[in-house]
Amino acid sequence: MLKKIALMTMLAQAALYPSVQAAALSDAATATARYAVETYPQQMTAALAAMVSYNTVADPAIPADKNPQHLGFKQLLKEEAARLGLDYQDHGYVVVIGLGDSAERVGIITHGDVQPVNPAKWAKSPFELDSTSEPGRLIARGSEDDKGPIATAMYAMRAIKDQKVALKKRLELYVYMAEESDWAPLEAFLKDHTPPQMNITLDAEYPVVTAEKGWGAVKVTVPALPAPASAKGPLLREFAGGFFGSQIPEDASAVIGNATPALEKQIRARAAAQKGMRYQYAWQGRDLKITALGVSAHSSKPEDGVNAISMLADALKVQPWKATAAAGMVTLLNDLVGTGIHGERFGKVAYRDDFMGPMTVAPTVLKQKDGGIELNINLRRPKGKATAQLQGEFQQAFDEWKRTHVPQASIAMQIGEPWVQADAPQVPVLLDVFSHYTGIQNAKPISIGGGTNSRLFPKAVAFGPAMPGTAYTGHSEHEFITTKQLLLNLQMYTAVLVELAR
Repeated sequence: MLKKIALMTMLAQAALYPSVQAAALSDAATATARYAVETYPQQMTAALAAMVSYNTVADPAIPADKNPQHLGFKQLLKEEAARLGLDYQDHGYVVVIGLGDSAERVGIITHGDVQPVNPAKWAKSPFELDSTSEPGRLIARGSEDDKGPIATAMYAMRAIKDQKVALKKRLELYVYMAEESDWAPLEAFLKDHTPPQMNITLDAEYPVVTAEKGWGAVKVTVPALPAPASAKGPLLREFAGGFFGSQIPEDASAVIGNATPALEKQIRARAAAQKGMRYQYAWQGRDLKITALGVSAHSSKPEDGVNAISMLADALKVQPWKATAAAGMVTLLNDLVGTGIHGERFGKVAYRDDFMGPMTVAPTVLKQKDGGIELNINLRRPKGKATAQLQGEFQQAFDEWKRTHVPQASIAMQIGEPWVQADAPQVPVLLDVFSHYTGIQNAKPISIGGGTNSRLFPKAVAFGPAMPGTAYTGHSEHEFITTKQLLLNLQMYTAVLVELAR
């Protein structure tokens, strides 16, 4: 079956870009890339260390263009650009760093903001470039997503300047400061600012990303359900987990009142059968608290993580739970989501596209509130099904479930559109550069579950920084880029910019 799916994907890729036949790289591209990797590894790594030292997580109380950490990061970029002989423009939420003065331009699209962190889960501060805890890895928030690419692009541009490569097109590095939280300021900026005619985004995977699934969110609320005075036996009083919406949760917990040793034994046995999970059990009087630890990952790639919310709900599936909001949420998760990632239990919602792959359905944040419990489910949907149909299928499955379980429960949905780029003349060049430096031949464009700013720029596709077949660490609590990959990216970005701009 896997071989059949792989063959279907290859055929779909070939149909989308049927004439991808790249030529050999120019001497100017390979010589400049070689010069970059021989000259700038230490300076580039030092620049990355300075960049990750700024905590550029979005603060709901302070806009990015007024946040001291964001302003400090932009000042660093300004000083680094001046030192490298690059020009610099600050447009508030957007910084543009350039080389050359042609009207024809090539854009390099990145972002300087990062995802939230739990410092307790890091060997050192997440805002300190840690090169010693795990030799060969540069660990920090932003090292892969997206400050590593920013540092790499700037030194690729510097190498091109050093080598006096004759450019027919201006190079422009765009650094957006709210990609992880709010695209509206970038959309507003692009209404008045003419973007480059051709663009590459350094915020995804190799070899070349020409399609992205549509982001979506399903919010389910189960209101507080006071236990009847006559209720006896164990009660599921609390159930919570997750950190932010675009991260597969590695933490979840539950509290059971009136618990018994026999019940704990049942839960332990069921939990022990799960792969990739660790549990802790603590008693306080007759209350049993269960803490679950999975593996965090980017929510666009739930297969790279182990979802603690889903797994804990499954571990609790040892008896019917009644009368509380937490009980209702456990039942909903087990009935409609399960431990899979494709929504097969949620009525008729599951589907796939030959090129873009299957829709993924992942619970990411579960909050216990005074008024009940709220669950956020992250969706990544391919093309192939109309939005109205998908919404209707979610609604129908939920309505059927709540009629017999929790009539007071409610659902809300926000479902975005998938995106496909079918007009990107730079694709053959990107594929050729990738094959030249990796040795991977016959590379084809791919689709990803994540959403990048490629959607907002003309003729844009994504090019790295993550290698195919490797776990993307950008939204995890263990974000890193290897030194080897950082230098490989420097070579590839330098060669690509020379080929596209000369």
